[in-house]
Amino acid sequence: MATIRLGDIAPDFTAETTEGTVHFHEWLGNSWGVLFSHPADFTPVCTTELGVTSKLKDEFARRNTKVLAVSVDPLKSHQEWIKDINETQHTTVNFPIIADADRKVATLYDMIHPNANETFTVRSVFIIGPDKKVKLTLTYPASTGRNFFEILRVIDSLQLTANYSVATPANWEQGQDVVIAPAIKDEDIPSRFPKGHKRIKPYLRTTPQPNL
Repeated sequence: MATIRLGDIAPDFTAETTEGTVHFHEWLGNSWGVLFSHPADFTPVCTTELGVTSKLKDEFARRNTKVLAVSVDPLKSHQEWIKDINETQHTTVNFPIIADADRKVATLYDMIHPNANETFTVRSVFIIGPDKKVKLTLTYPASTGRNFFEILRVIDSLQLTANYSVATPANWEQGQDVVIAPAIKDEDIPSRFPKGHKRIKPYLRTTPQPNL
């Protein structure tokens, strides 16, 4: 299985989940998507991650983004685990979890971590655009929980830069200045970015976030 690269079409699949059968591309529709994997059910770090994701439902919805988790355990196990997540994280799981007992999805997305365990998936994250192309991949070790605020930040950046000729600088957050793409000529900046701009270097020009 070749590694999935940025810009590739995200592999399509049909899978059983805690919210019924999902046909992935059809389920995504015109939304953005976050597909993220978990090593196994009833594991401590995963329990906290799914709890946080549930609590961020409104933030994902505001960004027109659907979330979908995958674990290689069967559906019945997921359903029991959800009870623990809801209890310990003081939330209600509100997104589907794929029952990937045959490891079809994990293999399709190259999530299996053979150096650790032939059934364990690494903590993989894929952000997928409405065009079904992979926009971001992240891989964490099993021992490190993911930062979901960083995932939201990346979605903000991806959605902004998809619509404007800008990039986001290091540590950028919603509302901060952005970098004008090098391809934009100086003389075209006023018409393209009427909020004004700073010319720090010929290759480094900033402007207020254009979609606010």
